[in-house]
Amino acid sequence: MADRLTLQDPRTQYPVPPFPKQPQPVPGIAAQMNPKPDHGEESYVGSGKLTGRKALVTGADSGIGRAAAIAYAREGADVALSYLPAEEEDAKAVVALIEAEGRKAIALPGDITDENWCRDLVAQTVEQLGGLDILVINAGRQQYRDAIDEVSSDDFDRTMKTNLYAMHWIAQAAVPHLPAGASVITTASVQAYEPSAILLDYATTKAGIVAYTKALAKQLIEKGIRANVVAPGPFWTVLQSSGGQPQEKVMEFGKQSQFGRPGQPVEIAPVYVLLASQEGSYITGEVFGVTGGAGIA
Repeated sequence: MADRLTLQDPRTQYPVPPFPKQPQPVPGIAAQMNPKPDHGEESYVGSGKLTGRKALVTGADSGIGRAAAIAYAREGADVALSYLPAEEEDAKAVVALIEAEGRKAIALPGDITDENWCRDLVAQTVEQLGGLDILVINAGRQQYRDAIDEVSSDDFDRTMKTNLYAMHWIAQAAVPHLPAGASVITTASVQAYEPSAILLDYATTKAGIVAYTKALAKQLIEKGIRANVVAPGPFWTVLQSSGGQPQEKVMEFGKQSQFGRPGQPVEIAPVYVLLASQEGSYITGEVFGVTGGAGIA
């Protein structure tokens, strides 16, 4: 794990490609990745920015969701974690890290393509945490297909339901519980602005997340609630090795960035903290790109 408090060259702060081939079945396990991602397990240092807050993070078992959940706990928040039952191994590790900070961790395994579960997920979070004031809708489905005729109706449907429908169902269920000062954060992608040919359905949903969140922000500010989008570039997460990219691209993942490497999940966690905290009190309807220098337009 990199020392994040010492001045150093960001180009060499974390592993650079080439990486070994590492195919995994969906949804993949972060603990089996090589090199292992840095989600902040040892490297994120909190400073009490979210003391007493109550967060729900979807896709919290690994990747960017895991990094946000760890950061939130280190900043003083209790956290409910949404993830697929198949991701239990990773989720248990996150629960242990949150509890090690003296914070409450609620494990909520289930499939967010099920509308009833999305609504129950929110209800259980509110009941077990005693409220909700940070909502991070982050879980996503990404499976590459080389050509349009390979994107089946089932592919399209599952990607839409995971990335868009679930966002709507969860937000709709959560808004009545959010107090003034609360924050909603969604995860889009640079793919919303510069889509890859092999990510037709995924890129479409990420553009939809941007539009939905900007519209939602206009509604929610009338209640004193902020809503913003984070748009990552190439981050080293299990989403890539479990079918999100061809293995040849996994081996060189992040090389095309100006850093010559992929981002590590911990490197984007501070953005989720800022947007959740009162320090971000004048930020709403914005898209924060963390793309390794590619920018968003």
